[in-house]
Amino acid sequence: MTEKEFLKNYDMSKYERPSVAVDMVVFTIKDFQEENYRKLPQKKLSILMIKRGNYPFKDKWALAGGFVMKGESTEQSAKRELFEETGVENIYLEQLYTFSEPQRDPRGWIMSCSYMALVDSQRLNAHAGDDAKEVDWFNVDYDLTQEIETTSSDGIKTIEKHYTLTLQSNDGITLKSKVCYKTHLTIGGSWSELVEIDSNLAFDHAKIISYAIERLRNKLEYTTIAFNLLPNTFTFTDLQMVHETILGKKLLSANFRRKMKKYVVPADETQSQSAGHRPAKLMKRSFI
Repeated sequence: MTEKEFLKNYDMSKYERPSVAVDMVVFTIKDFQEENYRKLPQKKLSILMIKRGNYPFKDKWALAGGFVMKGESTEQSAKRELFEETGVENIYLEQLYTFSEPQRDPRGWIMSCSYMALVDSQRLNAHAGDDAKEVDWFNVDYDLTQEIETTSSDGIKTIEKHYTLTLQSNDGITLKSKVCYKTHLTIGGSWSELVEIDSNLAFDHAKIISYAIERLRNKLEYTTIAFNLLPNTFTFTDLQMVHETILGKKLLSANFRRKMKKYVVPADETQSQSAGHRPAKLMKRSFI
């Protein structure tokens, strides 16, 4: 039998096939001004959330996304859904992970290929799609609340890090979830798993968001990924504040500037002066 004959007679119905969806963690950085106008505007990591208009999880908040249509790749589907929800194209998009637990969706066996998108907030025009009641940006806090280290009888060391994920909208809506990131260490190597403990988000989207935050934080150490959250020109302070916002901690300015100076060049312009602040020199990235 030739390969052509084999493929002609191959029975696709022999194996049960899942449906495939894409879910997108769309991050941006938003400014907010404190009451003291002399202070620089603070920054918050924000995520796009959709209030579901249909069952399952009707009226629950979820990530933007949808089903992969016939003839689409998962990346094509993600880009289509992203444009439908935000109105932007040609932004940073990275595949995160495929969540394939058979019970993750009450409708049946539906795998989720998740993506992370990063976009400058000035480009956004978010709007609800056909199957959503509302769309909104939620500020993100991801706090380590407990760390437990154990060793099993067979020598496997497990480090459990418990996090509280808090999403808060400008309208005062607060969504809380608890997740646990487990790392298992042996002589031969290591592996990790993410466990959702409690959440009021739809599906397993708390896990997906947590996975995206972990990925984003890790990539700050060895990539220029944070530049995708900034406009074309920015101050060095803006760049540092974006890193601090994502990491959830302060950084030493001298060390940060030393590390990042090779990635920026002067933009030959200064920031518009605002009340209480001296105009700062603007920078731009030194790479494409």
